[in-house]
Amino acid sequence: MPTITLALIVINALLYGLEVMTGPGMLRVFGLWGLNTPGAFHPWQLLTYSFLHASLLHLGLNMFALGMFGSALERKWGQLRYLLTYLLSVVTGAVTHLVVSGHLMRYGGPVIGASGGAFGLMLAYALYFPNHRIALFIPAFAVRARLFVLGYAFIELLLGLFNSQEGVAHFAHLGGLYGGWLGVQYFRGRGVFGMRQRH
Repeated sequence: MPTITLALIVINALLYGLEVMTGPGMLRVFGLWGLNTPGAFHPWQLLTYSFLHASLLHLGLNMFALGMFGSALERKWGQLRYLLTYLLSVVTGAVTHLVVSGHLMRYGGPVIGASGGAFGLMLAYALYFPNHRIALFIPAFAVRARLFVLGYAFIELLLGLFNSQEGVAHFAHLGGLYGGWLGVQYFRGRGVFGMRQRH
């Protein structure tokens, strides 16, 4: 497994162990709290929330996605571009959640998990390897990466709009997808809005 991908997985696993040992203190300081929660939000939470997880299953699913999509991208891009795209996806996921769920829908948080970063990598993977087939559990139903991501994004949008169950930050996932797209466009020389830069 490439170095940065492995390092992210190890850091997330170690911090989950620290969470278990220290209790809710880390969540109060480093989880992503809504802007409508007085005194709870701090700027560093835009990044730190992604290194905390609610359960071993939550951690495992995110790290599985990170390893699955991130390994191929790190090998193709190199370490710096890969890490910057991942972190950009984490931040855009956080900002999207704060604006849509936190402000418009009055969801106060806290939000934790690396899903925003993982979704960004998933989108970038689909752009670079659109015809690679993804079979998460049933090999006979493997689908092309491009269709997998489009379908997943559509489901996340529906769940975000119509599912009132708290506990899953669907708009953070969608924001992560957007961050992955921004990273790809920027490093292709098209700027942050997808327009080709002049040299």
